[in-house]
Amino acid sequence: MISKNIKLPPEHIYPVDDWRFIQKKFSPQYLAQDETVFAIANGYLGFRGNHEEGTPVVQRGTFINGFHEQWPIRYGESAYGFAQTGQTMLNVTDSKVIRLYVDDEPFYLPTADIKEYERVLDMRAGSLHREVIWETASGKRVSIRSTRIVSMEQRHVAAISYEVKVLNASAKLIVSSKLRCPTEKNDAEDNTVDPRKSPGVGPSVFVPQMNTIKDERVLLGHQIQTSGMTLACGVDHYIKTENTYSYAGECYEDSAKIVYTVHAEKGMPFEMTKYMVYHSSRNAPVDELCGRTERTLNSVKQAGFEELAENQQQFMDNFWARSDIEVSMYKDRRTQQCLRFNLFHILQASARVEGTGIGARGLTGDAYEGHYFWDTEIYLMPFLIYTSPKIAKNLLRFRYSLLDKARKRAKELNQKGALFPWRTITGDEASAFFAAGTAQYHINADIMYALRKYVEVTGDEEFLFEYGAEMLIETARFWADLGFYSHNGKDEFHIHGVTGPDEYTAIVNNNAFTNMMARENLRYASQSLQLLEKKRPEKFEALAIDTDLKKEEIEEWENAATKMYIPYDKEKGIHPQDDEFLKKEIWDFENTPLENYPLLLNFHPLVIYRFQVIKQADVVMAMFLLGHEFSKEQKKSNFDYYDPITTGDSSLSSCVYSILAFELGILDRAMELVRYTAWMDLADVGGNVKDGAHIAAMGGTWMAIVYGLAGLRDYGGKISFRPKKTPNAKAVRFRLTLRCKLLEVVIERDKVSYLLKKGDNLTIYHREEEVRLTKRQPSCTKELESANCN
Repeated sequence: MISKNIKLPPEHIYPVDDWRFIQKKFSPQYLAQDETVFAIANGYLGFRGNHEEGTPVVQRGTFINGFHEQWPIRYGESAYGFAQTGQTMLNVTDSKVIRLYVDDEPFYLPTADIKEYERVLDMRAGSLHREVIWETASGKRVSIRSTRIVSMEQRHVAAISYEVKVLNASAKLIVSSKLRCPTEKNDAEDNTVDPRKSPGVGPSVFVPQMNTIKDERVLLGHQIQTSGMTLACGVDHYIKTENTYSYAGECYEDSAKIVYTVHAEKGMPFEMTKYMVYHSSRNAPVDELCGRTERTLNSVKQAGFEELAENQQQFMDNFWARSDIEVSMYKDRRTQQCLRFNLFHILQASARVEGTGIGARGLTGDAYEGHYFWDTEIYLMPFLIYTSPKIAKNLLRFRYSLLDKARKRAKELNQKGALFPWRTITGDEASAFFAAGTAQYHINADIMYALRKYVEVTGDEEFLFEYGAEMLIETARFWADLGFYSHNGKDEFHIHGVTGPDEYTAIVNNNAFTNMMARENLRYASQSLQLLEKKRPEKFEALAIDTDLKKEEIEEWENAATKMYIPYDKEKGIHPQDDEFLKKEIWDFENTPLENYPLLLNFHPLVIYRFQVIKQADVVMAMFLLGHEFSKEQKKSNFDYYDPITTGDSSLSSCVYSILAFELGILDRAMELVRYTAWMDLADVGGNVKDGAHIAAMGGTWMAIVYGLAGLRDYGGKISFRPKKTPNAKAVRFRLTLRCKLLEVVIERDKVSYLLKKGDNLTIYHREEEVRLTKRQPSCTKELESANCN
């Protein structure tokens, strides 16, 4: 994989701290990426890290997961079966703006005389803090302190605690608390042709329905023009001060404000708590949502900000107790911070995901239009299954809710069964570029792979029987219909005309990853249905009737899996990415300057398709996900071949290559790739953090440590570890939830310890040696496997 320069944030502005990301100076040059880095969210509601003043700003950001507009996709040349409807997550009503004027002088960060400044993303508390000392033109020193929370406990609630104090004089303060529905495009237009960005749908999609103001409370209600989704946003305030003050309000169709006029005495604070509530729906009328919003505001205001913060702290304590990764590194002061930053942002993207998926950038930006991809199942589900299995279950149930639309999509493509969309919000395919979208049929197998992992790790067979089995039937039907048997005397099952994970190679025959994963899908469908028939025969019969399932179909799936063609080149000893891949010329990496990466922004797709060059882990990904299918020698040959021709243009490759490098004992390379993925956002490795956090790569960071350094393997529900000595790490500690039991793994220089923290009778394996942990003997220590650092 091509190495790119990793430039960490300068420590004099962003000092290292294990639990906090700190900014010690307002830095306009980092404004865009800071809006992503300092974002706070809960999986339903998200705020970009815009400053309270509302300006300066690169992209205003307030997002609700799944809240979208849809629009007809226009093709210059269309064809049968092309995706018809685009979907875009909307930037919704911005409620976090608080403008401050001191003696009519506005507080504006770029021009203000700032004496002290600190902004902190507190990952332990789940909040964003800012403290500023500002000296006005007349010499008055003003302390401005704020704390922002998006509640994990109450998914519709956010709040800002805002305090202003004039330190050396009295002054007149104007504090304007604003609410604004988007009425223009993003503040900074970017005309770069980048398929990862959202093109936007314009502000006119918000149709005003309600606007009310009473005392210090404001409500705005809108309906979205085409999707018909509805939204209510409400704001209320609580004031605590000994200063004399008054207030007045204004409310319009798309905006509102409550303006406080304060006669501030020297050293006497004016404290305002701003409560912000959002309710959205696909079908409920706006007036009903406004009623819900009022009730939520009543409840949260009565409880107060302190209780909100305490509940947030309890939630975070519980999260870190089961999810934290502790690392102690030689000559490395930043990786621990990066790891926790990544885990924190995964939490913010997933905690209150209920009835939706997880967007590629979570709720930190509108890149990829808020769409859900395979990222969730392959890169996020392992972390969630082992730390928050209820969230993993919710995400699988969401996929099940889209099954009827997946059936419809398969029919549109002249296929049997069901095809889940490559990118979507609603369940309808939203990828207008079919070659890199619809053709990635492996999405079906990816979802079923995640289903299998969830069931085997959690033991939740009931979910398999109630939901998973039906998905397995329809996805297996799809593969059986898509593929065909060759007539070359070998009677092999082939799958043609697909795109694998590597989007630099499109519409190929027998993509190795796709064929391997399809085989896994077919096998698991057969095994699961046999299990269902054995354990729940009445359920099996009912499902067979509902899906018109015949026993012959199951036999057909078994046969297709057995005879699945997997490309293999004996001369090179590798699995070609597809039938034609090795016949292509290798890309001229030596003469491609770093500024020409990512290739997708600098070369026509047809140029890229003609070469051996990889955007994203493909065969190597299969070597990891289905590692039990391959020998160590096969993995080594494939790693050695594909690593040098992988660009790293995708944030999702380095973690996968790292895992395989650990397994193969290439430890220096493995640790290099761990840093590459762990530092993806804080070091802005891809140069596009301004567009949102790389949530899947953050999941990949966890995988690189747990599957890579610790050597976790879990196929078939057998939990085994093969941890490695590394030249960089002194110690690593993490926890896993296994069927309601909590296991702690501690890897040190020469040993690994397994400790059962909760539950009883857990059997795991250390390098194929059985280890039994009980309440009486809850711990076990083993020697580490030695390996050369190649």
